[in-house]
Amino acid sequence: MQKRKLGKSNLEVSAIGLGCMGMSSAYGPPADKQEMIALLRAAFDRGITFFDTAEACGPFANEELVREALAPCKGKVVIATKFGFDIDPKTGERRPGLNSRPKHIKEVAEASLKRLRVEAIDLFYQHRVDPDVPIEDVAGAVKELIRDGKVKHFGLSEPAARTIRRAHAVQPVTAVQSEYSLFWRGPETEILPTLEDLGIGFVPFSPLGAGFLTGKINEQTEFDKTDFRNMVPRFTPENRRANQPLVDLLGKIAERKKATPAQIALAWLLAQNPWIIPIPGTTKLHRLKENIGATEVELTSDDLGEIDTAASKIEVRGARLPESALQMTGR
Repeated sequence: MQKRKLGKSNLEVSAIGLGCMGMSSAYGPPADKQEMIALLRAAFDRGITFFDTAEACGPFANEELVREALAPCKGKVVIATKFGFDIDPKTGERRPGLNSRPKHIKEVAEASLKRLRVEAIDLFYQHRVDPDVPIEDVAGAVKELIRDGKVKHFGLSEPAARTIRRAHAVQPVTAVQSEYSLFWRGPETEILPTLEDLGIGFVPFSPLGAGFLTGKINEQTEFDKTDFRNMVPRFTPENRRANQPLVDLLGKIAERKKATPAQIALAWLLAQNPWIIPIPGTTKLHRLKENIGATEVELTSDDLGEIDTAASKIEVRGARLPESALQMTGR
């Protein structure tokens, strides 16, 4: 597995990470715990050293799963987790709104340290920007946690470019995590130039468009009733049908490259910048192997030009998130 550094930081991780959220929530009922432990260890055995979780996934269950699975790999992996939602620490009930008050950030850090059973959190993201707390106060709280040896690196998820700059001025930001793929190219306008200017790494989540870019989802696909994609405008049957040309494009390139559409989608991301580390999630070993295989796919400048030219002519239909979730992004 190739290695990459997150921006100008000294944080080196595998070129592809593993998003762990779907093992515990979001895409249907939680997967079998022992199967997920085996999958996480298989990921490490195959060279993945970057694992992404959050207190909100479960809540709490995903951090506990990651801890148990990666306990034998302690000191050899980088685990990213997050703060920012308002979750009852006793019941796990998620209260309305966000909570990035400095006192709460420090409470979440202590709880995550215990659940992960680590001495320090490798990468601590603000899960969503809290409009009620100045980002300088958030960065200051994480700076204190770094000073105290409880956190190693600071990250932001789904922020606006101006917020990144304000936070970075208080405590250097190591990584920004936002959705990015051929299915959603919003970060290209302001976020990626800002990160390049400041030397910050970029961690795309949903790099396969929540599964759509794999080519395994079509307008007839039915999701589990608890799957969040049921609420996403982009995943209505009509919009899936309308967006199929994007998958067809990937399939065309994949056939020529003797790869899969998912591998082309990930290889395209990897080719955008050397400081981009996508974190596709999966609950299946064959998908894990497929995703890792993307690091062996070489896209030439002609390939990339062909993809960009063709993709620019395809209008992606539907919002990427429900309106309530979109309101928490780009702040």
